[in-house]
Amino acid sequence: MFTEGSPGRYDAAVFVDGKALRPDGQPGTVVIPPAFGLAGVNLHTSTGWGGVSHWNAFVANLEMHGQGTFYDPRLNDPLKFPVAARAGLADVRAEHDLITSKLPALQFYQLALDAPRPPVGSFDPRAAQSGKEIFTGRAGCARCHVAPLFTEPGWNLHAPADIGIDDFQAKRSPDEGYRTTPLRGLFTRLKGGFYHDGRFKTYEAVVDHYDSVFGLRLSTQERHHLVEYLKSL
Repeated sequence: MFTEGSPGRYDAAVFVDGKALRPDGQPGTVVIPPAFGLAGVNLHTSTGWGGVSHWNAFVANLEMHGQGTFYDPRLNDPLKFPVAARAGLADVRAEHDLITSKLPALQFYQLALDAPRPPVGSFDPRAAQSGKEIFTGRAGCARCHVAPLFTEPGWNLHAPADIGIDDFQAKRSPDEGYRTTPLRGLFTRLKGGFYHDGRFKTYEAVVDHYDSVFGLRLSTQERHHLVEYLKSL
């Protein structure tokens, strides 16, 4: 659900599990993921509900009150997804389907949206080149953020422990993981913050988190160069 004063955030999971709040009492919203740069990317949402076509069908049927067809048997779980199970969201069949015929063109359009390039002068090219070597080498970032997709080709979902964060949002999804975020156009997420819930407000905070989780022991200069590379994507 939308919350007052929080543009760019949404909570689709509340429609299936009814959990409007996190354990700390804050809204369970997440930052809306970018719609660009998804060609070749398996999962669309931050917790890996499905690809672009799955998300389109799910949202369209919610917004149009079931005037199409949608099938996801994972939602037929009264314990994990009580709202969805009670509302029959796992298997929606409208007598006159007004949605499904629109989905192919919508998906084709979305997958054609390329990621924007960072503004001229927004990063140091020389430092970014050094940062690329750290990204692909010592820091091991490229093991998951595989160029040019900057996510894994294939099943790009990880357990919360793999990235050193809590499992609240992951547990609300069928496979209980977090998607490896595609990094192209990363600069567009500065306003909302990084990670699914925007918990890290700066590039530096993200680098510091992984430096701590994986014991990388990056120097101040290495961290700076890595940040400049992230800005360049």
